[in-house]
Amino acid sequence: MLTPPRQILPSGTAQKRWDKMAENSFHYDVLIIGSGAAGLSTALKLAPSLKVAVLSKGKIDDGSTNWAQGGIAAVLDATDSIENHVRDTLIAGADLCKRETVEFVAANAPRAIAWLDELGIQLTRDPQGDNSQPFHLTREGGHSHRRIVHAADATGRAVQTTLQSEAVNHPNIKIFENYLAIDLVTDRKFGGEGRRCIGAYALDLDSGTVKSFNARTVVLATGGASKVYRFTSNPDGSTGDGIAMAWRAGCRVMNMEFSQFHPTCLYHPQAKSFLITEAVRGEGGKLLLADGTRFMDRFDDRGELAPRDIVARAIDHEMKRLGADCVYLDITHKGPDFIKEHFPTIYETCLGYGIDMTKQPIPVVPAAHYTCGGVLTDLRGRTDLTGLYAIGECAGTGLHGANRLASNSLLECLVFGEAAAKDIIEAFPVEDHFKPLPEWDETGITDSDEEVIVAHNWEQLRNVMWDFVGIVRTTKRVQRAQHRVDLLLSEIDEYYGNFRVTNDLLELRNLSVVAKLIIQSALWRRESRGLHYTTDYPELDESGSPRQTILVPENFAGRWVISGQWKT
Repeated sequence: MLTPPRQILPSGTAQKRWDKMAENSFHYDVLIIGSGAAGLSTALKLAPSLKVAVLSKGKIDDGSTNWAQGGIAAVLDATDSIENHVRDTLIAGADLCKRETVEFVAANAPRAIAWLDELGIQLTRDPQGDNSQPFHLTREGGHSHRRIVHAADATGRAVQTTLQSEAVNHPNIKIFENYLAIDLVTDRKFGGEGRRCIGAYALDLDSGTVKSFNARTVVLATGGASKVYRFTSNPDGSTGDGIAMAWRAGCRVMNMEFSQFHPTCLYHPQAKSFLITEAVRGEGGKLLLADGTRFMDRFDDRGELAPRDIVARAIDHEMKRLGADCVYLDITHKGPDFIKEHFPTIYETCLGYGIDMTKQPIPVVPAAHYTCGGVLTDLRGRTDLTGLYAIGECAGTGLHGANRLASNSLLECLVFGEAAAKDIIEAFPVEDHFKPLPEWDETGITDSDEEVIVAHNWEQLRNVMWDFVGIVRTTKRVQRAQHRVDLLLSEIDEYYGNFRVTNDLLELRNLSVVAKLIIQSALWRRESRGLHYTTDYPELDESGSPRQTILVPENFAGRWVISGQWKT
């Protein structure tokens, strides 16, 4: 059972209580939860007009953006077109993308690149380029043209470094590091209908105390939920926090069954989730079995340039067929100079593990990489709750459909960050929503002396999801996962209600909610489409128009302003 947030005590009138509340509360025009490309780009667009707080659950650069290697898709070449970008995205999304969203993002991509360039991000230039198009463009799987703008093979790091430098130095932006959001707060706390978000509670990880953040507008930019799986390319913070909080607050979520597994993560006992970018295959890298045999042509005419879901399933199939621990990615034929110039980060990292990619193929395996579904939003990033927006990987905009096209993710952050900021400024409420939030209730709560329970449940949840709701699924396995996750939810809820909150407990709580949503969505979709592949229903359901999977929480109190065809 998915339980509502912890009950909060009503505020008192005693002076010392007000003083205590003042010490543990903050007031901002906009609260942004998340400090990656989505959160920081939104903050920078808002900052000229509004006071903004940005919460980072760790250091400001601990999120997924810093790890993104590939690049940002944008039509800049004269031989390419916006319609080509739209078509490639729709094909990759297995006919489940919302076309208006895809067109909106593709059309605004060149402007997003221009903004990054104005900020001074060192995007890789083309020696043969000119002033009208100076950037080197690479190609990745699923793209029909070269349209990937990049900063060598560390685009995310370049974007993150520049955005955070701008944000940290902006007088209207305050960064709160080591703050883990616990739950959103709605006007229900003051007798309302729960239709407006007015802030959030967050755990100060340094002090161990819970702080309240009042805000006229809240933006979720918390990233994805790939940590729900045992093997992932994501950093430790990808625990589905925004999706879980929005669900508990009464927002609908969409398409949670579509978890993208990146085909090529470095396979090495000492390597932790190191991604080998799609661009290696885009520049001619070949996937090989241990005996040197290529195999992708047996699965798709596009070979190594097929979309990620096809490549991941092909690798998974070959590994299971042969009982192999990994397959190999070979780009040695391009020569040392090319490899070191185009993939310096990958080259140095692999070399550190004793793998010289200029002389030998890289051992790789699939790993959970990207959450294609999320909190349902419109083209301005608005969710079902007034005053609550969702941007980036935690959002369900309809851009990715059943499978994300490579390098559309950072692009989505930038385009929707600008769209949301514009809407927030235009719709900024004039009424005062800065009523002091009720004090966080720790009545009867104690410190846990059984942290082993949390650690055990962490391991069990991720193993269950990997084994039963992974790259290839069956109804029976997903049902088994459902039963086990329900038991875990009961244990976690009981634990949450009796012990003082910790970061491990809060993240486990969020992941268990996300796991439940993924399982419910996977059981509903009785077909194989995009990233959701089940051997019980291996074909597409072509009996009607493709349908989004929309889940509605029991406490839904939204505006129903976002139209579409839903499963409710």
